[in-house]
Formats: sequence, structure tokens, C-alpha cells
Amino acid sequence: MKHTLEGQLVDIPAQKIIPSRLIIENGVITERIKIDEAPNQYILPPFIDAHIHIESSMLPPGEFARMATVHGTGATVSDPHEIANVLGMAGVEYMLEEAKHSPFNFYFGAPSCVPATTFETAGATLGVEEVRQLLERSDINYLAEMMNWPGVIFEDEEVLAKIKAAHDLGKPVDGHAPGLKGEQAAQYAKAGISTDHECFSYEEALGKLKLGMKVLIREGSAARNYEALAPLISDHYQNLMFCSDDKHPDSLLINHINGVVSRAVKDGYDVFKVLQMACINPKQHYSINMGECNVGDIGDLIIVDNLTDFTVKACYLAGELVAENGNSLLPYRKANTPNAFGIGKISPEALQIKAPQNTKCRVIEALDGELITKELEADLPIIDGSLQPKLEDDILKIVVINRYHTAPPAVAFIKGFGLKDGAIASSVAHDCHNIVAVGTSDKAITEAINLVISEKGGLSAWSQEKNHIIGLPIAGLMSNLEGHVVAQQYTDLDLFAKELGSTLKSPYMTLSFMALLVIPQLKLSDKGLFDGKTFTFVDLVK
Repeated sequence: MKHTLEGQLVDIPAQKIIPSRLIIENGVITERIKIDEAPNQYILPPFIDAHIHIESSMLPPGEFARMATVHGTGATVSDPHEIANVLGMAGVEYMLEEAKHSPFNFYFGAPSCVPATTFETAGATLGVEEVRQLLERSDINYLAEMMNWPGVIFEDEEVLAKIKAAHDLGKPVDGHAPGLKGEQAAQYAKAGISTDHECFSYEEALGKLKLGMKVLIREGSAARNYEALAPLISDHYQNLMFCSDDKHPDSLLINHINGVVSRAVKDGYDVFKVLQMACINPKQHYSINMGECNVGDIGDLIIVDNLTDFTVKACYLAGELVAENGNSLLPYRKANTPNAFGIGKISPEALQIKAPQNTKCRVIEALDGELITKELEADLPIIDGSLQPKLEDDILKIVVINRYHTAPPAVAFIKGFGLKDGAIASSVAHDCHNIVAVGTSDKAITEAINLVISEKGGLSAWSQEKNHIIGLPIAGLMSNLEGHVVAQQYTDLDLFAKELGSTLKSPYMTLSFMALLVIPQLKLSDKGLFDGKTFTFVDLVK
């Protein structure tokens, strides 16, 4: 098929805008002609999300692509870490196979930390041999985020073997080292870690840039670091990229990388520098086989209305129009539903914590828009010998329960969710995806958890008056419904959680990270309360 396109061509490397006519034949740009006048629309390469877990959109690859291309995204650097923690190698294979049904450029990596730590229960383990097998594949392009930074620094044999496998095969190694600075950061970078998307301060990011690492500015559904890191753009744009990391379907319906690009330009950052970060740097770092609007390139490009709002009028991949004026032209395809769920329903009695009078307890403090948490201390009420939430101080009960086989639940307390009634629960719980729930009473938490168990995975909310559940039949992580349907379901559920009192911008995304042990400080795994700074379990009662 032949396409003739005219507009203001944005030549990002040359930092020029050129009125141009592009001709695409058989998926390749065959002519790029400078013309005297062109329509007032802008042609540029597609945006690239430099680090994302597709599973966190709650959509399989094909349906994610249908939503992302509407916003001009043509490629993602995708870590299938989430489904690998549930299904192992079969989960990675599932993502690769599903991606083949879409023209979207999914650049998958080999998950490096499955499970992320030995302090939680996952559904699978990927050792050195499995990681090497994945890296040897032509459709696996890098070693995904090395979250076990203590293993890197203290030269853990298995960790170093995985990094060496990537280096031997000439594939980059992604990092994940929140808060790491100074000598420890230097040791981490020296091991050959090339990126980090977890920087949450300007000083931390600048230090890693000086060590030769690339820094990703993250704006996702839960973690947002743009505000802290954007001042780096002017002087360090050559070594910066944009990513979402985790993007829930309701926010993916609104925007993707185009959203943070627009924000940066409106904040006064040079448009060419911003587009270099969004379109070129990830392509070069990960050797992504996408075009840059030059003759002989693959016909990958987008047309936007202006270079401020970046509203996408059209998206072409491999020379084919795949999205136009807010609508996907890619067909919906119902995905298969592999899963791993091995538990029955629980009772409220299982959640009780016996304690003496006058007890001081550790409390997790959740922070809106952050993956990190803090540790607080509180005196909690005791009824019939059991510790209770303290609703007047927004201290609720949090539970993590092993989804793979029957085991006692882990129970602790948390501040920051704001619920006044009921409970919310989720089988999307990074990184092992056990069930996590927060609520105002044992009964409410039990009911919310049992809704998830009944669907063999999902997101739920429960109150005395009503309940709501989104079933996630694909590994307990993803739906096989159309993206706009899932987005509406999620919007409704999010609204219900806020009706129950939650004050968080994205309560379910925040909930999903409360079991993520590799992000400090205090978290809860299915095995107990965990201090992410010391990498040790700690007692709930002080």
C-alpha cells in the first residue's frame, strides 16, 4: 500500500522543522521531499515508553497496543516480570506470542529477579539458566531491571552470572536502585548496569548520570518523578528517557508518553531535547528497529496537531495507519487466559492479631504518588485481646495472603489510604502478585479478598451496601476484554474506593506496591513485615 503524507517534518537530530512530503510504499519511506508549503500539522517518529510492565495496564499486549497507538506510542521497552512471577517461562512465552498479533514494537527483556527476593512467595523462579535461555532469543532484547542491588554490590554469584549472560550476548542491563548514591551507586554502575528508572531526587539522578548511567524520568499511574527530575533535561537530555513503568487502563485512556512530552514543552524545555528523549534515545539505547522519518526507514511515524499539546491525529506503524483521531484501527482479539491460583476462601478469624495491652506497633505509611513508604509508630486499640485499626487516625489493617497455596496470612497496619468504610483488595501486588488488601475491619477485608479468590484474580471493593469486582483471568493480572471496557470498569471501581473514603489519587496502584519489598522502607509480604532498608523482617509489635 502507498501513502503520501504532507506536513511540517520534525527532524529531531538536526533540530529543524522542514515542510515535507513523505511517500511510503510497502512499509518503507521511499521519498522525503522538501516542499514550499505544507499543512500545519507535524510529522515525527512515534514515542517510545522506555520502561513499562504491560501487565500493569491490566491488558494483554494486543489490547495495550490498541490503546497506546492512539496516543502516538509506537514501541515499549517491556519487562514481563509480573507474569513471570506468576507463570515463569510460560508467562514470558505468553507475552511474546500475544505480541506477535500486533504491528506494535514490543521490545521484551528477560526478567532478572523472579522472584524479586527470597522473602516472599512467587509462582515461579527464573534462575541463571532460564535467564540465559531467554537472552539467547532474538525476540528478547535486554536484561530487565536488576532489582537485587544488594546482590550486585555484594557480588552475589547468581546475580553476577545473569548480568554476565547479558553482557556476553551484547545486550544492555536495566537497573532498579531507588535511593542508591555515592560508593554503592558507583559499585552498581560498575557492574554494567546501564539505566535506572527509580531515581526520586535530582541529586540521586545527577549522581547516576555522572557514573555513566542513563536515567529514565517516570510518570506512571502511581510513581511520578517528573517534578523532581525535569530540571535535568536542559543539560542532560542526551542521557535521559521517559517511561511510565506502570500505567493503569483509565490513565492510558487519557494519554501516554505524549502527556509527559506535552508537560515538559509547556514547562519551557526545548522541544527538540524533549523529543530526543521521547523518540530517539530509547531507540538508540535498546537498538529498537524503528524509523526516524528518513528515506529507507521503516514507515513508523505519527502526525500531531501541534508541538505543544501533541494531540495525535494519526499513527503509522510499518507503513500502515493503525490509529486516527483518537480511534484505534487495530482489530480487537480476545486473548487466552493462563492462570495460577491455588487457594480457597478465608475467614475473618484468620486475620486477628493477638497482643497485650499498651502495645506500640510499627505502621506502614503510604505516600500518594510514591512507591516508597515510611515507618511510623502507633498505639493501637485492643478488643478481646486482638489489635484493631484506628480509623480516627487513618490507621487501617493491611493483609497479604499467598495465592499459590494455603498459608497463614500476613497482617499489619497502614496509614494513608483514608478508607472510612469497607475494604479494597487486589491480586495485582508487585512483585509476586499474592493478594493484598486494606480495610477497616476483618469482615470487610475478608469479603474483599474472597471476591478476588472467587474470580481467581482481580481487583475488588466491598462495603455493607455493595461490592465491585474486576475479574483478571490472565494470570490474575490482566483482563481479556476490550481496553475501553476495562478502563471504564477500573474508573468505576476507583470511584467506589474513593466513595469509601480513600484519599489517594490511584488507590489500587498504590495498593499494588505495598508488597514490593525492594522499594523502601516498610512493606508487607506474604511472609511478614519487611524493612527495605535493612532487607530484613521486623516485628509488628515493638
